[in-house]
Amino acid sequence: MTAHMLVQIPLLVVVGWLLVPVLPARVAATTAYWNHRGITGLVLATLAGAFWMLPRALDAAITDPLVDAAKYLSIPVLIGLPFGLSWPRAGFIVRGVFLLEFIATFFRLGWLYLIWPDRLCNNYLLGDQQRLGHYMVLIGAALFFWVAGTLLWGRMDSFTQARPPSPRTDAGT
Repeated sequence: MTAHMLVQIPLLVVVGWLLVPVLPARVAATTAYWNHRGITGLVLATLAGAFWMLPRALDAAITDPLVDAAKYLSIPVLIGLPFGLSWPRAGFIVRGVFLLEFIATFFRLGWLYLIWPDRLCNNYLLGDQQRLGHYMVLIGAALFFWVAGTLLWGRMDSFTQARPPSPRTDAGT
């Protein structure tokens, strides 16, 4: 369960993110029309991600090969690709709301997996569920401290833009 949710699904999202540069310019221009400030794409990625976080969907992906194939197709196309198209278009507030909800989801699911006395996924053991809960709470805390540190000592859009400009070295002008 831990490998499924913290390794396999994030790697499939990264595959979708890596598809963004190879998209034809016409497709990117068409999506820009409906993806105003990245909000629509981030909502699509959030809804698709919420589906694949359901224990029933994880169980179905293990027991049914068609659902597993749907997982391998839908996560890159419905989560990674919209996320990769939308994140650069999103403003500071949209990114902040998305990151805070992402962190809160880690805390909510991690706490649920930790305190639930029964197995939520039939194909995984209770110990694996609780180990996933520990990891999710730790990841949520790490993400929270990263965002808080970035807000206090840097900028969220780019660390390179947050650095002060270097002094000019051309003395001839």
